[in-house]
Parts: sequence; structure tokens; C-alpha cells
Amino acid sequence: MNDYYVYIITNKYNTTLYIGVTNNLARRIYEHKNKLIKGFSSKYNLNKLIYFEHTNDAESAIFREKQLKNYSRAKKEKLIYSFNPEKIDLYDSIL
Repeated sequence: MNDYYVYIITNKYNTTLYIGVTNNLARRIYEHKNKLIKGFSSKYNLNKLIYFEHTNDAESAIFREKQLKNYSRAKKEKLIYSFNPEKIDLYDSIL
């Protein structure tokens, strides 16, 4: 059985959100934190994991990622708040 994750990261000030999908959440967040992959997240210093969902199906993870990306900012914030009201970095909890 495989693991897939949809996740949301932000910056220190919680001003910018990035939604991604991965099959290894710890590795992927490590890459974001250490700017190992150039792109949107490294450009905007997005390295704080504030939300994630787990599934065993790649297609449903990709579908959910697209669904979340189409949410309004308010709807994303509500989802994040229901999961992580303090918007603390969840990275240590997944290690």
C-alpha cells in the first residue's frame, strides 16, 4: 500500500500558500525547508507545513490537490484553521 499526501506550506508570516502533492511528506518538506528545489516555494520562502491530508491513492491525491488549488483564500484558511488553528509548523510531528 502506498502513501500520498496533499499538503499546504506557508512562510513565516502566513502570507503566501503553496499546495502540493507527494508520496513522501517528510522528504518533500525537508526539500522545501532547505530550498533544494528551485521554484515558487523557494522564491517566497515557503517552508512551514501547516496542513496535510493522507491517502493511499495517487489519483485521489492529485484530484484533491487540484480541488484545494481552486478554493478561495477564505476557504483554504477555514480548512487550515480546522486542522491547525495556531498555524504551527507540523514538520516535527511527521518525523
